[in-house]
Amino acid sequence: MKDFRPQAHRLSDWIADYLENPERFPVLSRARPGQIRDALPADAPEHGEDFDAIFADFERIILPGVTHWNHPGFFAYFAITSSAPGVLAEFLSAALNQQAMLWRTSPAATELEAVTLGWLRQLLGLPDSFEGVIYDTASIATLHALIAAREAAVREVRAKGLAARGLPPLRVYCSQEAHSTVDKAVIAIGFGHQSLRRIDVDAAFRMRADRLAAAIDEDRRAGVLPVAVVATVGTTSTTSIDPVPAIADVCARERLWMHVDAAYGGIAAMLPSHAYVLAGVERADSVVVNPHKWLFTPVDCSALWTRRPDDLHAAMTLVPEYLRTGDEDALNLSEYGPALGRRFRALKLWAVLRCYGREGLQARIREAVRLAGLFEGWVAGEPGWEVVVPRDFSVVCFRREGSDEENADLLDRVNASGEAFLSHTALDGRYVLRLAVGNARTTEADLERAWEVLKRSAR
Repeated sequence: MKDFRPQAHRLSDWIADYLENPERFPVLSRARPGQIRDALPADAPEHGEDFDAIFADFERIILPGVTHWNHPGFFAYFAITSSAPGVLAEFLSAALNQQAMLWRTSPAATELEAVTLGWLRQLLGLPDSFEGVIYDTASIATLHALIAAREAAVREVRAKGLAARGLPPLRVYCSQEAHSTVDKAVIAIGFGHQSLRRIDVDAAFRMRADRLAAAIDEDRRAGVLPVAVVATVGTTSTTSIDPVPAIADVCARERLWMHVDAAYGGIAAMLPSHAYVLAGVERADSVVVNPHKWLFTPVDCSALWTRRPDDLHAAMTLVPEYLRTGDEDALNLSEYGPALGRRFRALKLWAVLRCYGREGLQARIREAVRLAGLFEGWVAGEPGWEVVVPRDFSVVCFRREGSDEENADLLDRVNASGEAFLSHTALDGRYVLRLAVGNARTTEADLERAWEVLKRSAR
């Protein structure tokens, strides 16, 4: 590509304009299923094309099919946003094209990951004894944590398999509100979906530690082997916080691995006002936090820490001869996860932490919490509207009076407006709307606009 330099300048200008004004696009793509596929040729090009043609098709075909997570009116799921330093570092990462499977194949990627995760660990108030590794998503981090838990509970299972060991049924526990990644993990590691036991929650949708203890006792009496418990700090539907200290007591007594899914909520511990959200996590065997959710780091970047790195290593290490290097003191991060190939994800997290600093990050997280509290007050004070769950973070669960069908129709009308994008969940059998504030570009004016769209659509 002979014109790389001018094209790179062109793209940097386009990206800068986009990040400055993403609201010029409708937040939710209006593409219909199959539209993008049908607009593109069915066969690969026979001859090379210049980048002008590629970029023209990007703007004409691809961009209309993009849902704009950077839009200040994006309030669905866990609202996220990429930041300028993260984007620039991702650009550098793509250019360097590091394959950080071994220390030798990228000393900088390996060592920067350790340093950056150390910084983040300190910012969150986690113990120095926790050692970390970066994955793509919390799904893989949780998967690996449960693989390590399996190895710790049933030695040599990685060599002999589950069936050959003549094992009793195995059990993993989580709350009714835990993320579906726990389900996928127990399926993937061979436990079977029926091995997952979901524990009842209280009125605030937090796991009941007493019900957990009773379930473990019942399972042991029935010949089932308990292996691990997954506690959640910031559940997906309601952002509820499981009672981690009480769960840690149960796990210590029963000698079970405790994994804490703090993918969303853990970042809030950076605020002194929210340090409580990670209470008890220092007793966890492993904990995952996602910088790509609420730390302005482009997708994907998920941080897993453990106080049992030897078990994490033993569960997945496998070094064929062609990967042996003789670097005795080197840390090869591919031995700490299912994937051999590893991108240079630490670079963008490092850039974000440096460009914002503790104060800058705290200010943006604090503002998201403030805006969510503001919206919560508007809903609570408006006749005919209801706040469904107490709020800890920056997600508000609410609904309009009326049937589930009416609330679903309301959500469809709001999302079709192009001005705001919200999501929903089901709580106690009721259809509930969710508004999540997390985008660094979202202002009070954007929130007011979303509230007006909601009220207008309800009428």
